[in-house]
Amino acid sequence: MAPTAAPTSRRRARRGGAGLCWHSGVSRPDVHPPRAAVREAVARALAEDLLPLGDLTAGLLPPHTVARGAIVSRASGVLAGRMAAAEAFHQVDPTVRLQWDLDDGAPVGPGSVVVEVGGPLRSILSAERTALNFLCHLSGVATLTGRYVAAVGGCAEGGDGPGAGATRVLDTRKTTPGLRALEKAAVRAGGGTNHRGSLSEGVLVKDNHLAGMGIAQAVALARARWPGRMVEVECDRREQVEEAVRAGATMVLLDNMTPEEVAACVALADPGGRGPGRRPVAVEVSGGVSLDTAPAYAAARPDFVSVGALTHSAPALDLGLDLDPEG
Repeated sequence: MAPTAAPTSRRRARRGGAGLCWHSGVSRPDVHPPRAAVREAVARALAEDLLPLGDLTAGLLPPHTVARGAIVSRASGVLAGRMAAAEAFHQVDPTVRLQWDLDDGAPVGPGSVVVEVGGPLRSILSAERTALNFLCHLSGVATLTGRYVAAVGGCAEGGDGPGAGATRVLDTRKTTPGLRALEKAAVRAGGGTNHRGSLSEGVLVKDNHLAGMGIAQAVALARARWPGRMVEVECDRREQVEEAVRAGATMVLLDNMTPEEVAACVALADPGGRGPGRRPVAVEVSGGVSLDTAPAYAAARPDFVSVGALTHSAPALDLGLDLDPEG
């Protein structure tokens, strides 16, 4: 639902943060999750917090007390979770007024005003924790993603996401159950790229699958059964890469290889030296990728580095609600 107007800002947002790469603050529809997924996730979260008797403490307040204030960043990072935070306030009380100063993908720094809030104090307090939980967690995902994008040198000039021919940062399916669509949107807000959203979106033949069939057989079956779909093969040694390329895989996942081993395998997948995003068989690096090692892996010029930590280990961004009761 669209946010309505709130009181005029008494603070000016400050932007910034060291060691980050992010999308600019311009609204981009593709950094937002599907609205239905947001509604469902927020409804579950509010039920956890408010059932069965509602907010007992807020209920002690006089019913007509109103307040105004703002959610403010306490740290540098990248914003994500706007839709979920707005949904939390509006599911509790549609009369709560929100004026957003920033959109998902915007950089924030200490003191940045994210959104101004006004309305019934009971309602604001009842929705506060759920709204902040989504904002802090999803902004943490976007912030960590931005740091990885910067680490692989994926910032185009102007800091607006990965440029042509750059190694891109991929997420994984290691997401919080029930929050995958929201977390993957946060990855996009941080400048990252989404891998499969579900097992139905493509074929990824991993070591456990290869316990029951060979690489060539798996690729042939996948191409015959699902023409036009991504067919990726996990490889932990050079010989498997050669076999996957010969079999017609569209992508190889290099698992726990050193940067030097990655460079050798990139040459197998890209004998013409076309570079990331242009080669016939895409190359993904997984395992052993940290903020410290990411530059060395990117120097080997894979198409992607995938990082499960983006969604399963991102620290929350520190955001808080500052309120002023109105007379």
